[in-house]
Amino acid sequence: MRNVYTVSQVNQYVKSLFTRDFMLNRIYVKGEVSNCKYHTSGHIYFSLKDESGTIACVMFAGSRSGLSFRMRDGQTVIALGSISIYERDGKYQLYAKEIILDGAGLLYERYEELKRELEEMGMFAPEYKKPIPAFVKQIGIVTAPTGAAVRDIINISHRRNPYVQLILYPALVQGDGAAQSIVRGIRLMQEQDVDVIIVGRGGGSIEDLWAFNEEIVARAIFDSRVPVISAVGHETDTMISDYVADLRAPTPSAAAELAVYEYAVCDAMLREYKARLIRQMMQRLKEARATLEQLSLRLKYSHPRQKLLEERQFTDELETRLRRGMERKMEESRHRLAIYIERMKGLSPLAKLNQGYAYVEDSEGKTLRFVSQAEPGDRIRIYVRDGRILAEVREVCREEYDGSCSENGT
Repeated sequence: MRNVYTVSQVNQYVKSLFTRDFMLNRIYVKGEVSNCKYHTSGHIYFSLKDESGTIACVMFAGSRSGLSFRMRDGQTVIALGSISIYERDGKYQLYAKEIILDGAGLLYERYEELKRELEEMGMFAPEYKKPIPAFVKQIGIVTAPTGAAVRDIINISHRRNPYVQLILYPALVQGDGAAQSIVRGIRLMQEQDVDVIIVGRGGGSIEDLWAFNEEIVARAIFDSRVPVISAVGHETDTMISDYVADLRAPTPSAAAELAVYEYAVCDAMLREYKARLIRQMMQRLKEARATLEQLSLRLKYSHPRQKLLEERQFTDELETRLRRGMERKMEESRHRLAIYIERMKGLSPLAKLNQGYAYVEDSEGKTLRFVSQAEPGDRIRIYVRDGRILAEVREVCREEYDGSCSENGT
């Protein structure tokens, strides 16, 4: 019976043939990238094709250092690696170690060398980055006068703020003299005293974008006294100008959005600030009026006229109290006087006279109280109720307690 081999044995044998072939262990393959997929594990799976064939390729995560750009379908690349068979599927594929864009190997070497040199000089340092003004009035644009980049910048700028003035310098952005043209545009925009400069262009190959990797462009951006926004190619493209610029925009459209403040938002914000300011001012005025009223009231109470009025009122109160006190005292005095009068009435000689008694005085006006004070022949005055009587003493008789009378006279 003939020899029969398993599938695994056949795949292993074919793999050994690939392994023993020196050329297949280190081979450069050129082709167009298709079906490119970045796996979550870090591996990159893609195919290389030309007009008549396709080869499956893989770059493991450990070999990603040999890739200096992000692969995408349609790129023409040169992949360095080895060709072997994947035993499970029985298909051969290229295991890539390095991948460069076709025709761009030397350019990438120049790019990396210039990047390292400028970085060592400190031109990428964040402390040299100038802030982008929040509210710009004039924007200088250094780019090609035709193309999607300038149209996107103009459309977005006018949509966000139609009052911002755009000044375009029609620069060459690729080919011979492009770097010098970009430098002239940057310097001219500084003379125009614009607030910010946008330097950029739309996407393209590395050769098309190379002007923005030139050292003279990098130095012109770094030396610019006006803030510069670099907006070159697509989001995945990173130029030397992006590292040197004060701000990198992934696309020209994004540069316009970063440079131009949105007028409607700003206007709404200003209206809100105005309303808030008016509310605060009204509140302050209300508080100030209340304070003024309190101070006015305190001033009114502290005014000399008020003091005089208060003192006058106090004087009136004292006068009223004094008058009442005097009236009370007078009333008390009248009451006591009435009592004294009543008492005196009982002691009054006139009252006694009214009762039939008489009052006797000698010729000298002395009251005769005792018979011993009178002698026969003395003239006396006798006061009765309705007058007085002049009389002469005829005799004096002392009255005894037993009712007898002893004469004493001549």
